[in-house]
Order: sequence, then structure tokens, then C-alpha cells
Amino acid sequence: MGLIPEFFAHITGFEWDDGNSDKNWLRHRVNRAEAEQVFLNRPLLLALSPGRTQVEARYFALGHTDLNRHLTIVFAVRGALVRVISARPMSRRERRSYGQAQAAQADPKL
Repeated sequence: MGLIPEFFAHITGFEWDDGNSDKNWLRHRVNRAEAEQVFLNRPLLLALSPGRTQVEARYFALGHTDLNRHLTIVFAVRGALVRVISARPMSRRERRSYGQAQAAQADPKL
């Protein structure tokens, strides 16, 4: 499966800022590879972040890594690249929403 083509067909990869990457590791122990895996695994829940839309649209992604670590990613799209701003473990509420999406994917009748 490709990099979120059903949401952003023109995306070709990632752009990383060393400061954000270091912050994600130091605060949340999330490395770049884990953050990128979220975009490659399904289900992937996306939402536009309220506010900031006049400066730069920001999005939330709820997903999981290859080792099934559930993460929340805040990101922006810059040209053809995803720029990860923040990556952290999901909150309890986010895990509940994501669990519902996983159940719906497993049983489309839900």
C-alpha cells in the first residue's frame, strides 16, 4: 500500500526538520521510521486541525506502526512532501476512536 494516495494523491515522501524529529524522540520516544509507518498502515484516520488554516493547513493522523504502536501524528503538506510536526502516543480518547475504525475495517457492517 502506498503513502496515503487515497487522501493526498500527489505525496511522494517526507520532509523532516531536525528540531521536530529530536523533540519527538526526546518527549515521546517516537523515531522518524515509526512516524512514517503510520502513513503506510491501515486504518489511517485523518482530520484537518482547527485553526492555523490561514498560515498552513495542519492535519492529525491516527494510525499504528509495524509493531502496532498507536500514534498520533500532526503534520502539514508542503508541495509533494509530508512534514511531520509532532508524533506521540495516542491519548485514551484517540485510542477509542481508532479502535472503532479498526473494528469497522474488520467488519464493514459496523
